[in-house]
Amino acid sequence: MIDVRFDAVSKRYRLRHGPRAAGREQEFWAIHDVSFDVAQGETLGIIGHNGAGKSTILKLLSRITAPTTGTITLNGRLAALIEVGSGFHPELTGRENIFLSGSILGMKRREIARKLDRIIEFSGVERFIDMPVKWYSSGMYVRLGFGVAAHLEADILLVDEVLAVGDAAFQARCCDRIAELRRAGTTMLFISHDLTSIARLCDRAMLMDHGRIALAGAPADVIRQYQHLVGAACASEVAGAAAAARAGAARVADVTFIGVDGEAIAATYTGDPLCAAVDIDVTAPVHDAVVEVFYYTRDGRTLHCQQSTALSGGAITLVPGRRRIEFTCDAMGLQPGVYAIGASIRERAGAGAIDWWYGSRVLTVEPGKSVRGYFYAPHEWRWADARAAIAHHPADV
Repeated sequence: MIDVRFDAVSKRYRLRHGPRAAGREQEFWAIHDVSFDVAQGETLGIIGHNGAGKSTILKLLSRITAPTTGTITLNGRLAALIEVGSGFHPELTGRENIFLSGSILGMKRREIARKLDRIIEFSGVERFIDMPVKWYSSGMYVRLGFGVAAHLEADILLVDEVLAVGDAAFQARCCDRIAELRRAGTTMLFISHDLTSIARLCDRAMLMDHGRIALAGAPADVIRQYQHLVGAACASEVAGAAAAARAGAARVADVTFIGVDGEAIAATYTGDPLCAAVDIDVTAPVHDAVVEVFYYTRDGRTLHCQQSTALSGGAITLVPGRRRIEFTCDAMGLQPGVYAIGASIRERAGAGAIDWWYGSRVLTVEPGKSVRGYFYAPHEWRWADARAAIAHHPADV
């Protein structure tokens, strides 16, 4: 049985430029000729860059807006986890807002009362539940909103980026709740930039690109295609910064990643060892040189930088010829995703670059270590109090 069907759906907005009365209108198609089905009990993940049309699909499904062309068919009661908490009244307490928000979402008062304790516990705001929500932090506010929406009894659930809410512990509760709803047979459409969650929680995935479906199929295949598109976008974002003087005394020829077996690789796993090898062509000696390798996010921001400064290895002198510098890491902490790569050479720390390289190289990081948070940092622990260590040591058998 099909619970959700999009049949040749398009959505057009009219953008006006200039004064309202005499302004020129321009058409913008948020999505164009989109068709897909979601079977009963299936979870479909929707991914894509910002502005690709993902949220437009959810707004059409939740009837916030209507399609310009095409038809949408729904079979069953629908609930949406979109902009959770947006219906709260700031002067009402958290408890009162649970009843208000639940009513807006279509829940009966008896149903809300039956689930009240579970909602409060899930949200983690027990101590503040009888305080006006205007005094809540933004995280508390949204957690309470998600707690209400996550306990709706619905046949079809729309989820838009709610896993970005709260700390790691709350995100884990969100994932557990979504998994519980899946087991109960709830049909779900799930939007997230968290590719690990898409791979773990979804039966199928769909990639949106500029308002159209670029690919639909197994989550692993769709995620791989998305990472390819992101890598190309990274290149265009960062390449503009690579305007260094290529006629300097040294230039970066290439950056290669090397795996534990000594072979060149294009992908690694979170927590695995990694070596970044920078090949440099030197035409004249460069004293006190600093070589850097940059890792960029999908929107072109510098996420991580490896440097050959005195803090990490001492000053170096580049002598004429083809040289290679290797940056080794026992456990790469980057989370799953795709990262664009850049490299630079400076005459000294803090000086301008004499060469800046940005090629088509990207590094794909696959799920490896199971880590909460944004990065993996290897660490050790020990008892600071020797007596505590003795007290907690298991008895010999």
